[in-house]
Amino acid sequence: QLQLVESGGGLVEAGGSLRLSCAASGRSIRVYGMGWFRQAPGKERQFVAAITWSGASTYYGNSVEGRFTISRDNAKNTVYLQMNSLRPEDTAVYYCAAGVSTDQVFTANTVDYWGQGTQVTVSS
Repeated sequence: QLQLVESGGGLVEAGGSLRLSCAASGRSIRVYGMGWFRQAPGKERQFVAAITWSGASTYYGNSVEGRFTISRDNAKNTVYLQMNSLRPEDTAVYYCAAGVSTDQVFTANTVDYWGQGTQVTVSS
């Protein structure tokens, strides 16, 4: 089993930055596609970003393209999400996700493993 634990969430003013981390244990993330999702109150879980096992390719949701950057350090078994130019509409619980295939971390219902989430709140 792969366990995922997110950290780095918090309260930030609009225009600010946060860096989320997702620390994995139980298995190496080296063979997994990894991603980030978010869920705001009353809304469905939304794809944010994904990265292939090697880190060679990254993918982003339209609303975060150009502002967020996903990266991974397989040696540290950790995935990151750098969030810049934050907006109030980015407020949500952010979840780390893993899939045997990177394709699985584009859609919430195909993800193999989830973290417990970390709250990000952006004030206006």
